[in-house]
Amino acid sequence: MVFIGEKAVFQCLSSQEFRHIVRIAGKDIPGTKKTIIGVSQVKGIGYNFAKSILDILKINANSNVGFLTESQVEEIEKAMKNPPSVNIPAWFLNRRKDIDSGNDLHLITSDIDFNVRNDIEREKGMNSWRGFRHTYGLKVRGQRTRTTGRKGGAVGVRKGGKVLPAGAPAEGAAAPAAAAAPAAAAADKGAAPATATKGAAAPAKDAKAAPAKPAAEKKAK
Repeated sequence: MVFIGEKAVFQCLSSQEFRHIVRIAGKDIPGTKKTIIGVSQVKGIGYNFAKSILDILKINANSNVGFLTESQVEEIEKAMKNPPSVNIPAWFLNRRKDIDSGNDLHLITSDIDFNVRNDIEREKGMNSWRGFRHTYGLKVRGQRTRTTGRKGGAVGVRKGGKVLPAGAPAEGAAAPAAAAAPAAAAADKGAAPATATKGAAAPAKDAKAAPAKPAAEKKAK
């Protein structure tokens, strides 16, 4: 038994020595991982696809990746690149009826990104609706855009009403202060402020005040 870090690796009687790093389809996989987990770490290979490959090739899925022989690694890579050669059904593949070749393919590693980029550029070039959505950076597959995918700002609507600046008095407090300003100005000039009661009627605007007679005229009479 060999300890690597905190994990214990049980060495079996095999013709191949334990390898700490195994390269499968351009991916470096630690030898301490289970074979099914290590194979599924390759981009484009899921857990179920990895289990199908190992079952067809009759490789123990629960053994460590480090105990795989070179021939087994080559068989796994061949099955990944050409699944129909090991009788994996077409519905299991991730690119069926390829637009260029018309064949059922299974893409792995960098081939996935390359083909996705080409598909997007082709849709933009043919001016399809999906191409327009890709061009403007909008959602393509029918998702809602009312509340998701928004760029910048917070989600929501600002409430109505006026927003007062900091330190400004409230609306109710501003009215008495404005009414008291003319009264204070009149008091400074020496005139008594006119106070109106509820019952008293305000004088008409068009009514003219009678002219006052001079004091000398009153004494003559």
